[in-house]
Amino acid sequence: MSQKKIVVTGLGATSPLGGNVPDSWSALLAGESGASTLDKDWVARYELPVTFAAQAKVPAADILERVETKRLDPGSQFALIAAREAWADAGAPDIDPERIAVDYATGIGGIWTLVDAWETLRERGPRRVLPMTVPMLMPNGPAAAISMSLSARGGARTVVSACASSTESIANGYEHLQAGLADIIIAGGTEAAIHPLPIASFAAMQALSKRNDDPQRASRPYDVNRDGFVLGEGAGAIVLETEEHALARGARIYAELAGGAVTSDSFHITAPDPEGSGAARAMLAALDQAGAAITDVGHVNAHATSTPVGDIAEYNAMARVFGDHLDSIAVSATKAATGHLLGGTGALEAIFTILALHHRTAPPTINLDDQDPSIPLDVVTSPRDLGQQQLLAISNSFGFGGHNAVVAFRSV
Repeated sequence: MSQKKIVVTGLGATSPLGGNVPDSWSALLAGESGASTLDKDWVARYELPVTFAAQAKVPAADILERVETKRLDPGSQFALIAAREAWADAGAPDIDPERIAVDYATGIGGIWTLVDAWETLRERGPRRVLPMTVPMLMPNGPAAAISMSLSARGGARTVVSACASSTESIANGYEHLQAGLADIIIAGGTEAAIHPLPIASFAAMQALSKRNDDPQRASRPYDVNRDGFVLGEGAGAIVLETEEHALARGARIYAELAGGAVTSDSFHITAPDPEGSGAARAMLAALDQAGAAITDVGHVNAHATSTPVGDIAEYNAMARVFGDHLDSIAVSATKAATGHLLGGTGALEAIFTILALHHRTAPPTINLDDQDPSIPLDVVTSPRDLGQQQLLAISNSFGFGGHNAVVAFRSV
């Protein structure tokens, strides 16, 4: 069966760099950091060893109606903001609601709702637990909120695969459009887990940076002094449709979603396969679906969390895939600026990858002072012109459980 050409016609995000896509992109190009010291009483109360994170630049309450913030977990609030921006950016298409679908994701779900409800139950009893607790905490809450807000009745699917979640949802959106299950899909992911429990847990496993005195420089992918990731929050959403459908309604096209793939390491619940074999298979499969050669790839938005073992494992995977061509690929590690949005990170990085192709500019990797000699990548440290030729770019996402997801975009 011949493959349809799938294109991106709308972008939306709320991130540690900005409350929308243009502001997030501008701050990224300017080399800004979204990390800051947490001004929360619970940091001292729980004596947390890490006292900073990358919080959303614009609080959801500044954008949404009060009733929405009361009835939605923060993760769903971010999702709704991103999806509405993406939908408006795509021209708010007037099509049959049964032909609009949602492929959305989260890595953890409504942790604020869950833990708050547990504390209410323990301290005040069952009668004080809110009736909306379960709808607010369930991982499919963000997809449901988007579906109801945009009258999307063609399906609202949820992926929960840790930090690979939203990239996997984008790959699923590609497949669902190929299968003709919808005419338009809103895909992406969200996370709102800057909460004492995840911070304490990630810190206990030595995953978080402990640069409490210098949070803006804490996330430093590929640097010899990297010591862990910075926890972030926010959401991203992209509108996908077939090229035929987009052209028929006169939509602006940012880029082609040329392919996507998912594999698993079957290695360790938290550590990546150090050889990167599963991640390499995902990259190769995405390129195969895109009908592309490795030499077509000119840009990679790397997963690059700033952990000592994770960055090397991803480099090993890229070296297996690209060989000598790796020297010709401009690599951006944007978590240095945004922190790690867990289940929302792939969606935000897909948007940055799309914009890199659209504007022919690879965004910078900040905080790289002394590059690890065991990771000899061509890392972009200031905005770089990608040229005007047709270009393929990939965005990598890897998660606890050995989940690997890769999406490939082609310039138009």
